[in-house]
Amino acid sequence: MAKRSKTDVSRRDFLRKSATVGAGATGLSSGEAGAQETGEWDETADFVTIGAGVSGLAAAISALEHGASVLLIDENSDIGGHGMVSGGLVHLGGGHSKQRAHGVEDSAEKVFQDWIRPDHALARYNDRDLVRAFADENASTFEWLVANGVSFQDRMVGPQMASTVQRQVYTVQWPNKSEIYTSVRTRRGSGLVRALEASARNKGARILLRHRMTSIVREHPRSGRVLGIEATNSDGHRVRIRADKGVLVATGGHSSNVNLRRVFDARLTEEYYVAGDPYSRKSGDGEIAAMAIGASLWGTANQTNEAERCLRKAVHIGCKYGYASLHWPADSPIFDRVGASGLTGVDWANAILVTQLGERFYDETAADYDFIAAAMAHRGDPDKRNGGGPIWAIFDRDAVERQEWDPTPPNVDLDGYFFRADTLAELAAAIDNPFQPRAMPAGTLENTVARYNTFADTGVDIDFGKAAPFFKIQTPPFYAAWSTPLLHDSYTGLRTNASAQVMDYQGEVILGLYCAGECQGGFNQHGLGRSVVFGRVAGRHAALHGREA
Repeated sequence: MAKRSKTDVSRRDFLRKSATVGAGATGLSSGEAGAQETGEWDETADFVTIGAGVSGLAAAISALEHGASVLLIDENSDIGGHGMVSGGLVHLGGGHSKQRAHGVEDSAEKVFQDWIRPDHALARYNDRDLVRAFADENASTFEWLVANGVSFQDRMVGPQMASTVQRQVYTVQWPNKSEIYTSVRTRRGSGLVRALEASARNKGARILLRHRMTSIVREHPRSGRVLGIEATNSDGHRVRIRADKGVLVATGGHSSNVNLRRVFDARLTEEYYVAGDPYSRKSGDGEIAAMAIGASLWGTANQTNEAERCLRKAVHIGCKYGYASLHWPADSPIFDRVGASGLTGVDWANAILVTQLGERFYDETAADYDFIAAAMAHRGDPDKRNGGGPIWAIFDRDAVERQEWDPTPPNVDLDGYFFRADTLAELAAAIDNPFQPRAMPAGTLENTVARYNTFADTGVDIDFGKAAPFFKIQTPPFYAAWSTPLLHDSYTGLRTNASAQVMDYQGEVILGLYCAGECQGGFNQHGLGRSVVFGRVAGRHAALHGREA
């Protein structure tokens, strides 16, 4: 039986690695960091953004429009971050042209009041200063996106989340399929990031791909202004980049960093994959590097609220990455990292969900917070007190025929995420996954299925209340498909003021350091709107005020 994932490192390892990110790949001590100002720089720009995703690209264009030179770095082989594989739903209101065309009455004040509502879990914990800045920039930012080549569908969506009127609009998907990484039917975010990339490049931005930031360089370890960054390129060489007016942290949040995400919720252990992976990581590198020079976290209550769930139910099963709106086709340029597309369109009348111990735990048709909490619950396993471990969908040949599935690669991942056997006992024994510490008890799985089949006979699920009709699991072969919940976005991060300037634990601005996107804390709004707004704000402020003491 395979052992646990190597991502489950100790707290000591986390602190050691965090210090390494903060000090940079050169191994400089904190006392030596202040001497770096006199060193030679390999690249120089007025404004440097760490990350070429939605907020980084927006910031770059904004800075360029206000006279600054711009350099973006990204560790990925392409731009866009998780925005590239997003659904392209932009949450902006305030009375912009698309709202007016569809008869939606809105204003900056209405945006503000909606997103500070004490009666809504997405709004009550928000930093009011950030919400005010966001609200005031909404309408102009929408028109700015249009002016920079972003096309939107001619329809409004919503109201959703804390908004009380329609504010969401889908971007039009990028037409070049070879530059889109996931299913053409859902990946409208490509239209946003490709348009912003084209505008940034046309305005003079330079983009260095396959460059991973290793440290943020400050005049002194905990004082003075930020001077630039250090990075490592694809050849492993150190690159030192000076930023005369400012550095933007736009690294996309911390969801992929097991130890950092567990700071906010200790249950978020290593078995939970992340929506948007494996296209781009939400590594937490930006937050860690900023904290190493004194930056503060902010609005951490937003990460664990139960309204905008951090974890989501898997929709595509039998694959690592089963997030609802992400479907990876076999012709994706990164399919070698994806492994399988997954069996989709699941009708849960055809299957049950069981824990790593072979037990049902909730009504399979549910997808609310209570379902997620049940999936994460401790069940007496001394080796797995935090996190719920793997969740498996169990079904039979009849279910495959009813669903019209093809349970073979590339639809399923036979390397630890999908199993088949002629008996339930053999199926339990076959399950071998890095996050399953021991074999599933065969007798438990057999008893679970037998009990469920009696419920199918009567049409009454006396354990969890699953609505009838649902079908027996009785015809071999039997299948087990990975169905573990997935992490969604990061909802907390670094503290900033309304100008997107990063602040320390004393509430003071760290001069020359900015933050936007998912690694910015204090405002719990899922989606692309706040990333674009605060990226635009950061680039403008750095270009106009970046040299001010």
